[in-house]
Amino acid sequence: MAEGIRITTREMHTGGEPVRIVETGYPEVRGKTILDKRRYAKAELDHLRRILMYEPRGHYDMYGVIPVEPDDPDAAMAVLFMHNEGYSTMCGHATIALGRYALDQGIVPAVEPETRFVLQCPCGPVTVSVGVEDGRIGEVRFESVGAFAFAMDESVAIGGRSVRFDIAYGGAFYAIVDAAQFGLELGVSPISDLVEAATALTAAAPQVTSLSHPGDRDLGFLYGTIITDGHDDGRPSTNVCVFADAQVDRSPTGSGVTARMALRRARTDVAIGQRCEFVSLTGSAMTGAVVAETSVGDTPAVTVEVSGRSHYTGSAEFVVEPDDPLGDGFLLR
Repeated sequence: MAEGIRITTREMHTGGEPVRIVETGYPEVRGKTILDKRRYAKAELDHLRRILMYEPRGHYDMYGVIPVEPDDPDAAMAVLFMHNEGYSTMCGHATIALGRYALDQGIVPAVEPETRFVLQCPCGPVTVSVGVEDGRIGEVRFESVGAFAFAMDESVAIGGRSVRFDIAYGGAFYAIVDAAQFGLELGVSPISDLVEAATALTAAAPQVTSLSHPGDRDLGFLYGTIITDGHDDGRPSTNVCVFADAQVDRSPTGSGVTARMALRRARTDVAIGQRCEFVSLTGSAMTGAVVAETSVGDTPAVTVEVSGRSHYTGSAEFVVEPDDPLGDGFLLR
């Protein structure tokens, strides 16, 4: 039983997806590099993730941010991302929230009409741009790490169907699939059916595609599946991302938008600078645009600018009483 724990947080959401930002009470996350810190958090501090993400303080789909000391000299902030299963390598919806948070808390001084700073994430540094007008913070944008299509037109048998899918990287690897491949339709089919289909593909895809990242082996895993409405051209597209342990993103998923734009560039040669809209099941929207061609090792890649808005929902002080038999957290779903 964890005892003597008192952690304060600032609560936000981006497109309905929660962002629980740790402010005080977290011990030092040790490590020379940010990936070292991610490994340390998993090995030594994972009880705190469960306390903050699980019931009764959180819920199955809670999402959180742990600020850590940057090892990148250009970074104004560095963070780890956490969820119901562990620690993400990238999170766009949280990055958008952190853009606003950093200015509001004075971590980064606000400069009109736009404030830019580097946020160090486990996948690498991203450049965050925050619109500021008359002291008010508006849209937040970030420019991704190198993103790329990893595999296209793969197929795997799921539930008696041959399911065709792609895999792309946007700070994390996602399988990307049209809902019609499962006989489903976004906005019509029950969310439970979408979650079941996405979870099945996340489990099955590695059987036919061996994932690797040219930069670091810690990044070479399939984080989740994005089910789309099948619009892979420049039209607005609705999608739902199911990641980690069947966790459902309420936002369009910022790293998923990055991955989808990299895939669009590879598949349809979407123009550099062409802005595309992506919509979640809550109706919230993010936009994405390929801004430059680059490479990750020997792999051709692009950088993608993703934009959105975040809002505050409150603040909290969480405690664990020594005699609470459920103090360490639990999940029922």
